Amino acid sequence: MSDRVLVVDDEYEIADLIEVYLQNENYEVFKFYSAKEALACIEATELDLAILDIMLPDISGFTLCQKIREQHTYPIIMLTAKDEETDKITGLTLGADDYITKPFRPLEMIARVKAQLRRYKKYNPAQATPTCEPVIVHSGLIMDVNTHECLLNEKPLELTPTEFSILRILLKRKGSVVSAEDLFHEIWKDEYYSKSNNTITVHIRHLREKMGDTVENPKYIKTVWGVGYKIEKQ
Repeated sequence: MSDRVLVVDDEYEIADLIEVYLQNENYEVFKFYSAKEALACIEATELDLAILDIMLPDISGFTLCQKIREQHTYPIIMLTAKDEETDKITGLTLGADDYITKPFRPLEMIARVKAQLRRYKKYNPAQATPTCEPVIVHSGLIMDVNTHECLLNEKPLELTPTEFSILRILLKRKGSVVSAEDLFHEIWKDEYYSKSNNTITVHIRHLREKMGDTVENPKYIKTVWGVGYKIEKQ
């Protein structure tokens, strides 16, 4: 069955262009020009990924992102018309997995969609093929990679695919410092990384908030200033 992608953008030309390129890759596209129309689809349809414009006329893309995250963990890519760091950070903080700045190259958009879907399928229990990766246990944290489930002190930890990937990498490399660049490349593969890219930083911050962790006195994710992040061995 084809992957189902939600596209929400009030600019008809952009929404139609995204639809054409996605359909050329055999994705099933659910396209809307307003957030209110998209909300009904989100409630009634099993989706695999969402592409949301930030500047929508009725409800903002940020609000739509929050609505999705209340019930779903599939990847969300935000579209922003301007290259503003605050928009990107806000989107990532609210649970988005990636962002694309307009104008964008359609082939880059397709590459990002494929990368997000690969990770989602790998760690989503409903779609993942069976693997023999072990359950990871660390200081009250239990991560089952096969079922994409995380428990912290016996309570479910609701993580986005990107947050799950970051935590999994840090847990598998316990005791070692992992740089933001290494995390970025392991998650997004061959995409371009620059030191000004705050994507990993924002996801780490969001991960810490969910885990009740702090920068000043970390129990789990420690920042090694100027180097990267690590989870200490027990």
